[in-house]
Amino acid sequence: MIKPNLKSLLLSSVLLLSPFANASLEDAQLAANEGRFEEALQEFNYLADRGYAPAIYELAKMYEGGFGVQRDYRKAAELYQKAVKQVHADSMFALGVLYQEGKGVKLDKEKAISLYEMAAQKNHPAAQYNLGVMYANGEGVLQDYRTAMSWYQKAAANNFTLAQYNMALMYYDGLGVPKNPEKSYIWNTIAEYNGNMDASHSRKLDERNMMPAEVEAAKEKADAIYAKIQAGLYAPDGRL
Repeated sequence: MIKPNLKSLLLSSVLLLSPFANASLEDAQLAANEGRFEEALQEFNYLADRGYAPAIYELAKMYEGGFGVQRDYRKAAELYQKAVKQVHADSMFALGVLYQEGKGVKLDKEKAISLYEMAAQKNHPAAQYNLGVMYANGEGVLQDYRTAMSWYQKAAANNFTLAQYNMALMYYDGLGVPKNPEKSYIWNTIAEYNGNMDASHSRKLDERNMMPAEVEAAKEKADAIYAKIQAGLYAPDGRL
């Protein structure tokens, strides 16, 4: 009775490592992006039936968005769950969003937190950011600005712009950290480099509380940190 399952697992493992599977997935993703949904669905289903987690995730996105199929959040959640069992970080995050919003599953913010934490531990920036938001708002957990800042720092180090901007706001308002216009300026500047216009406005507010020499020094620090972030060399150390 066990042998068929063992074969299935072995086949899934081989497919997971197969360059052919990756190439087929990329073709299907291109088809979906170009609106060729029928073609994309055919390939996603083919790979998903063989247990390929990235394809299961892509198929779930099609059902969640109603692309080429009738929108079905429950079906999407079921598919994400299958990929989660294969430790697929994007699926952990996506399923967490459904639990947070109560789409296709019963609203369960604690479950959302658990899934975000799983994805965040695999260095998923959006999951790290969402954890920051939920801790900052006390959503599904006790409000904890220090923990929120910790998650924002991790996401910011992965160049997640919204986390960089929220860090600036927390430094500006002194939430979970001492109020610090310089650090607010630094992270607003970094977020602005990534195209965040709210951060641009916020940075100008920071400047009103700083001397010209302080602004110049803060910009140099922002430039240095941003260069490290882009190079994948920046690690949060609690000082910035």
